[in-house]
Amino acid sequence: MQAVIIAAGLGYRLRPYTEERPKCLLEVGGKTILQRTLDNFQRSGVDRVAIVRGHMADKISIPDVSYFENTDYKNNNILRSLFYAEPAMDDSFIFTYSDIVYDVSVLEKLLHSTEDISVVVDRDWRSAYVGRDKHPITEAELVKVEGGRIVKIGKDVVATDEASGEFIGLGKFSKTGAKALREEFHRLQTQYTGRPDQQFQHAKSFEKAYLTDMFQELIDRGHTVAPVEISKGWHDIDTEQDLERAARYLNH
Repeated sequence: MQAVIIAAGLGYRLRPYTEERPKCLLEVGGKTILQRTLDNFQRSGVDRVAIVRGHMADKISIPDVSYFENTDYKNNNILRSLFYAEPAMDDSFIFTYSDIVYDVSVLEKLLHSTEDISVVVDRDWRSAYVGRDKHPITEAELVKVEGGRIVKIGKDVVATDEASGEFIGLGKFSKTGAKALREEFHRLQTQYTGRPDQQFQHAKSFEKAYLTDMFQELIDRGHTVAPVEISKGWHDIDTEQDLERAARYLNH
């Protein structure tokens, strides 16, 4: 199984730490975030890993890993970053944000999904925001599920009172799903070429799109995006407060 780790971002909310290294190389509970991800891959039989680098790319140097360079990471966003690794997306693959830590059981549940497009959704998401004042609930990538499929996904897209859960930044595409993703991306790329200020879904532009914008586009075009539901077992790391909370979780 192929995995793609999206690790190009600046991580500006974790400065000054991210002035010295990429966010994925910050330590939490005695290991870097990246090493925790790689350990989970190894334990679950994910044997091919690609990393999309950007900010301080030279600091990320892991043996037996392939690399893709997002040379314009200051001006684009997660969707565009993922597609720098398009050569690694010609068959089934999993993708992961590089600033999350999760139990290996979360990854294994995802790997068992038989859907063409699957994303991990935390049903118990509200508890993670109790006392988390540096990363407000308004920044959650919330999901609405109806009839076993996701109908709405994204930040500021789903109201908290209608949310079924939170997308954690981890998902999987089958070969068929990967083909649909690539085709839709290139269709949109052609459509938005020369239109840098036109909104795409809830992003200011196609270049600034999140993965959730792409998932919503796939949904709107009739593709099924299936939730892989979990209850806790992961942490998002955007602030120093998040680092401390994740460390307490991992050391308990």
